[in-house]
Amino acid sequence: MDKSFEPGLIEPKWYAQWEAAGAFKPHGNGDPYCILLPPPNVTGTLHMGHAFQQTIMDALSRYHRMRGFRTLWQGGTDHAGIATQKIVENQLAAAGKTRHDLGREKFIERVWEWKQESGSTITNQMRRLGASVDWSRERFTMDEGLSAAVRRVFVTWYRDGLLYRGRRLVNWDPVLMTAVSDLEVNNEEKDGSLWSIRYPASDGGEGLVVATTRPETMLGDVAVAVHPDDERYQHLVGKTLKLPLTDREIPVIADTYVEREFGTGCVKITPAHDFNDWQVGARHKMTPITILTLDAKIVDEAPEAYRGLDRFVARKKILVDLEALGLLVETKKHKLQVPISQRSDAVIEPMLTDQWFLDLTSDVRVDGKPGPGGRKAITEPALAAVRDGEIRFVPENWSTTYNQWLENIQDWCVSRQLWWGHQIPAWYDEAGNIFVGEDEADARAHSDVPPVGELKQDDDVLDTWFSSALWPFSTMGWPADGPVSEGGTVVADWAKDQAFIPSAVLVTGFDIIFFWVARMVMATRYFTGKVPFREVYINAIVRDAEGQKMSKSKGNTIDPLDLIDGIDLESLVKKSTASLLIPQVREKVEKRVRKDYPEGISAVGTDAMRFTFAALATYGRTINFDLKRAEGYKNFCNKLWNAARFVLMNLSSLPPGDDGATASGTMVESPGEAGGAASSLTRGQGDLPVTAAEQWILSRLAATLDEVEAQFTTYRFDLVAQALYEFVWNDYCDWFLELSKPALNGDDVRAVASTRHTLLRVLEAILRALHPITPFITEEIWQGVAPKLDISSNSVSARAYPRREEFTTGIDARSVGDIEWLKSVLGEIRRIRSEMNIAPGKQIPLLFARGSTDDRARLERFSQQIAFLARCESQRWLAEGEEEPASASAIVGELRVLIPLAGLIDLDAEKARLGKEIRRIEGEIAKCNGKLGSETFVANAPAAVVEQERQRLADFSSTLGGLREQLARL
Repeated sequence: MDKSFEPGLIEPKWYAQWEAAGAFKPHGNGDPYCILLPPPNVTGTLHMGHAFQQTIMDALSRYHRMRGFRTLWQGGTDHAGIATQKIVENQLAAAGKTRHDLGREKFIERVWEWKQESGSTITNQMRRLGASVDWSRERFTMDEGLSAAVRRVFVTWYRDGLLYRGRRLVNWDPVLMTAVSDLEVNNEEKDGSLWSIRYPASDGGEGLVVATTRPETMLGDVAVAVHPDDERYQHLVGKTLKLPLTDREIPVIADTYVEREFGTGCVKITPAHDFNDWQVGARHKMTPITILTLDAKIVDEAPEAYRGLDRFVARKKILVDLEALGLLVETKKHKLQVPISQRSDAVIEPMLTDQWFLDLTSDVRVDGKPGPGGRKAITEPALAAVRDGEIRFVPENWSTTYNQWLENIQDWCVSRQLWWGHQIPAWYDEAGNIFVGEDEADARAHSDVPPVGELKQDDDVLDTWFSSALWPFSTMGWPADGPVSEGGTVVADWAKDQAFIPSAVLVTGFDIIFFWVARMVMATRYFTGKVPFREVYINAIVRDAEGQKMSKSKGNTIDPLDLIDGIDLESLVKKSTASLLIPQVREKVEKRVRKDYPEGISAVGTDAMRFTFAALATYGRTINFDLKRAEGYKNFCNKLWNAARFVLMNLSSLPPGDDGATASGTMVESPGEAGGAASSLTRGQGDLPVTAAEQWILSRLAATLDEVEAQFTTYRFDLVAQALYEFVWNDYCDWFLELSKPALNGDDVRAVASTRHTLLRVLEAILRALHPITPFITEEIWQGVAPKLDISSNSVSARAYPRREEFTTGIDARSVGDIEWLKSVLGEIRRIRSEMNIAPGKQIPLLFARGSTDDRARLERFSQQIAFLARCESQRWLAEGEEEPASASAIVGELRVLIPLAGLIDLDAEKARLGKEIRRIEGEIAKCNGKLGSETFVANAPAAVVEQERQRLADFSSTLGGLREQLARL
């Protein structure tokens, strides 16, 4: 092994070998285990959320492969309708063209060209993370096989009476000119105004005053609503008002939607441009009036003064005109939530348009029979799947979110006014009749009426989430009868692959429980009769070290690849500000980057980053990612590397296949669980562990593996990481390697051989246990370990995951207890050395007093180990009645351990040093108390700073106590 661990040298090598060897394909005859990758956008690049989520999925996949399951991590990408179309349109705009200049067919060809050239960025980045996706089965939502599934689902739901075309209110992006889903809308708090406007009564009375943040929409008002129990306005209900700036009169209506205590208690009703008003208008059977064009300009049917004006220009003119008429009662500042399109940054408008909808709310009858569950053919089975325990959320509380959305669901707008995507399989004749089929011939064949004239296919495409909802079964080959090929390669076979439905677990974020999780349950249940997955693990959202949301405009984002490879400060500044167009924002971001990363970002490697993510993966809603933790886990990787070098150096004289055991110590392989490959190495019956230290480390390994298995089952990856970290760092590296040295340097040939074997055997088990989380370093080290144990597998990933049963033979509980006792004694001696500043290499005398019979027996048994590990020149018991010399002491159970100080330290010099340090610490405590005693500091300083000061005070107080105790001993 090389002297130091260099991740950049080993990671590319091993991933290429794994993929070339087909290591990620489902193997064996074990029970199926499947994870579905939430398909990232084909336009996307890797971010910290992806890296976190994919670390979890990869750990689960590798763990279950090693457990013998026939494991499939199904991957692929989403065509990302809006995002992809925008990229290509921007390219055309740079050349002075639009998609309309190319026409639909040529434009789609251009998008496919972009996909072939640039659409694999994120999947290549996933390889850098070590993601063990079966790339031979990679799918794309616009592949022919998945497109066929989309057409089949659309047609089936239409013929079952669940899909319809209607004029409804939707989120409309006036820049992209398409309907968008709620997920593509950010509600941002902005500074705005609240304008109070008087609507005069038709009979000449004062009328009513309404407040609005969008005065331009008043041109589309159809009523003013008041609460039916509001005594102030009951006498006006049923009467009419003059709608300012128009020649229309509108009624006053009563509706419980109105909040009497908010504003004036009067609400203008504009059904064509507000979702809540739409519902009020429907209840009162009012005809909506559209006042905006699709590009957000005032329609020609509006009053002449405003026709053709942009909505925000019209707003200003309307306010001027209202003030001139004396109808603008009040203007005041107001914080409001503004819906912003994620894709275009345009303000979203609720718009009344013709769209396709999936019926999720009404009682549907199919072929004269009630839908499943007696109502709601699609949503009721999805609710029942969670209610009846077929699907379990982890943490469980997210099931409430899922249920509440389905119980209050609205019909789903599935159409989008784009060209890139799955074109809706519906045709229209010249009379407006609709013909739906998987192709035009199928649509004609299933129509009850002959078409009038030529048929023209619907220009719209389906919402990207429509195809994503089919992901669990479309990726497995449905609805094809046989194998499905893409590009000449078989990527799925429904006859075989439906065994992977339901998948074991879906790993995803809480923000798409509505848009993806629930819809997959609805679609998969409807078309396969199964649930898509048994469990849904909702992973946390990654925030920065201070708990703030990561954002490019804040300058607190981290590129996972920069963390893996490292990046210098100037390159980081340039990268962080590259996409920021506003100079003030660029300056702010650059300042923060230079402050937070004065030396850039040091490379930690993939394994350390993955271990960090695992260690942070609690059941919490968010995790704070701190670079210092990643650097700490890089140290963990270095510790493992150095421990392996130590072990292999001690075996360097052994030929391959000779582990240092006696001839009868034959290595035996046992089969893995669930039909897996051969598992681990055990010793022959005549060669049980010789030393107590070996028995202790094997017992600790067995206990750790129990803990790891339990925590994998419950998705507590943080506790998996903690258990492995503590075992490797503390038990194996800090203790067992040290405890093995007396045996390795001793004269007992059996103890030498046995210790060598156990060092190697436990190291090999550690590498297997760590592999799902840290695949690269474990593979590299394992390649050097495996030949020493005569293991024929070509990869650690092909070995069985270690189980406690492999390591419990020949373990004596008494020997384990003896080592715990020895650790306590050595730990106390080391503590005294540290506190008294006794040089680590200086030989010391040891005295023992009191103690039990067991203590005496143990001291005799472990005298060699104590002498070696404690740097001890002599050991003896105090004689009965002998006075204790001036000593530093510790107590282990009944045993008193003494280190005489005479000759070890200069007492006067040490007293002077301690006194000086005590005075310094007392000064620091006074400073802390001064700050915390100041009301101004506590009230005005950031909470994190105040908390830091309190922690400093606690640390200083603890240190002071220890120093005073140490001085008292002297």
